[in-house]
Amino acid sequence: MSQPPSQQPPQGGFGAPQEPPQGTPQPPQPQDQPPAAPAGQPAQPPQTPPPGDPAYGYPQAPPAQPGYGYPQAPGQAPGQAPGQAPGQAPGPYGQAPGPYGQPPSSPYGQQPGPYGQPAPGPYGQPTQPGYGYPQQQYPGAPAPGGSGGSGPFQGKTGILAAAAVAVVLLVGAGAWYVVSDSGDDPKKPVAGPSSDPKAPDTPSASPTVDEGDGTGGGRETDDDLNAGRKPGEAKVAWLQKNDVDLPRNGGEIYGPWYVGDTMVTALYRGVSGYSVADGKKKWTIDLPADICATPNTVAPDGKIVIAIENGTTDRSTCSVLQMIDLNTGKAGWKSEVKKAGAFDLISDIGVAISGNTVTAGRTSYSSAYRVSDGKELFGTPSGNCKTFAFAGGPKLIAAANCRTSDTDNPQHELQELDPTSGKPKWTYKPPRGWEIKKVYSVSPLVVSLDNKKKKQWSIAAFTDSGKLRSQMSPAKGDTVVANCGGTFAIFGQKLEGCTGVVADGDTFYMATKAEGSGSARTNKVVAFDLNTGKPKWTAPAPSERAVTPVRMDGGKLVLYMEPRYDKPGAMLTLPPSGGSTSVLLQHPEGTNRIENSLFGGQTVRYEDGRSYLLPRRLSGRDDGEMEQATALVFSK
Repeated sequence: MSQPPSQQPPQGGFGAPQEPPQGTPQPPQPQDQPPAAPAGQPAQPPQTPPPGDPAYGYPQAPPAQPGYGYPQAPGQAPGQAPGQAPGQAPGPYGQAPGPYGQPPSSPYGQQPGPYGQPAPGPYGQPTQPGYGYPQQQYPGAPAPGGSGGSGPFQGKTGILAAAAVAVVLLVGAGAWYVVSDSGDDPKKPVAGPSSDPKAPDTPSASPTVDEGDGTGGGRETDDDLNAGRKPGEAKVAWLQKNDVDLPRNGGEIYGPWYVGDTMVTALYRGVSGYSVADGKKKWTIDLPADICATPNTVAPDGKIVIAIENGTTDRSTCSVLQMIDLNTGKAGWKSEVKKAGAFDLISDIGVAISGNTVTAGRTSYSSAYRVSDGKELFGTPSGNCKTFAFAGGPKLIAAANCRTSDTDNPQHELQELDPTSGKPKWTYKPPRGWEIKKVYSVSPLVVSLDNKKKKQWSIAAFTDSGKLRSQMSPAKGDTVVANCGGTFAIFGQKLEGCTGVVADGDTFYMATKAEGSGSARTNKVVAFDLNTGKPKWTAPAPSERAVTPVRMDGGKLVLYMEPRYDKPGAMLTLPPSGGSTSVLLQHPEGTNRIENSLFGGQTVRYEDGRSYLLPRRLSGRDDGEMEQATALVFSK
């Protein structure tokens, strides 16, 4: 059985420098120069995986109690002596500090001039003065002068709950870097009527929704948004604004899921379906407690199973499964996950659906149920290796942890399971110390792994029979990124949920980290050969623009071109052989301000000729929560 090579690159520091994550707009700063990459290239391309799964954006301060494998201070590795350079590791590779020894000062913090005091905008984001970009170092940073703000990522809690990972791979630098989240408790106090302990015990469907003018649950009238549309620009199909009374710390938007002509999203204590044509709300299901986990995929018959908390207090746990038929908007069976042992805490679970099976994974334990009726199908294996997390879709992929005498040198297993019986179809054991972190694609299977002890990570591809196929090896100097979303969980883990990564046949696509600032910010797309792990080709983004892979459509790679302060975004395509991008759907200039208000923490989808932009999280501030855009949809 093939295994990653034993030769490893020199070890650098564990934390990345405090830069804005991929996708963060930046005002033009002539003096702002990105730090130089460390000199030297490993004798062999690094073939090793992102430790941890950081929250969206970078923490301003180290967590009070850092989690296992996370930095104890910004840029400081666990066990690192005070004063030791973040880029310097003990041993033969740590004789000289790396170029990240002195983190560059942020050009965005407390700067005078037009970026100093942004005013609140109508969509829950600050109006962008001057160059049009927020002055925060990253989306989610508290606004100067306090922890408040009207944007969906204001304050530390917003960072945790958004939890969109920016995993960064530096090649040719002799080290692998990743940023961790802080360890704050993400429990959110509920404000106003939403904290009523007499909340219903069972979900209920709402009555027929007002379809009209934006004053009820229907869509906003979009005539004005299309009034100045230019030739070649897409039209605004619909704009949806928030109509949910949120707790003061806001709420995460789950989904979207698509069933027939319906787009479905979940927020706080409700699930709603909207017409994809005009955004009119078709149905809503009210839930008795907070939504805490959702799968990426829907069962073939349009049913889904989500997880909600088992109460409305601070002691509530994420342990109740609720089935919903997305075709009809009707709630089905509900069941609480039963403990499988004395150490089965079930405080957080991750759910995934494959076929008619939904799995609930948590630390050292797992359960599987039939989506249609809730019947338990299988549980935690009885052997030494215990499944704890899953990825669904066309296949059911599982990660298992095997008991060892050395907790610092874990043994994981990667498996494909029969979704009905839970029996492994094949099992792959990575070398000791390597942990399975994320599944970027189920078919073809592409997985990220990390080694916390060695502070290394790898992206590996596998055959249909579970053999190691290749490990991605970007060209020297390329920095590839993946964005992995999901709620912050202490005892649960979700393998699926990453965006910005697309796999098709024999090719795996990622984008490089955007370089430059302001209007000069740009990046490129890398297509990897899944049989060799080497790049097939690279294609630059349009001049002074940055792009992110979204999906395959009609044999072509669909990309989202990010908006600028003065230019809207667009959906582009690239042929499978590379080359130049072509415009698939040009977003209109008239909605550039709204698109920018969503940028930096949004979910992007392209489905049946429409592009969907949704924020990942909404603010709960009473003075602006109902003005926040929850979906902006374009069509031809």
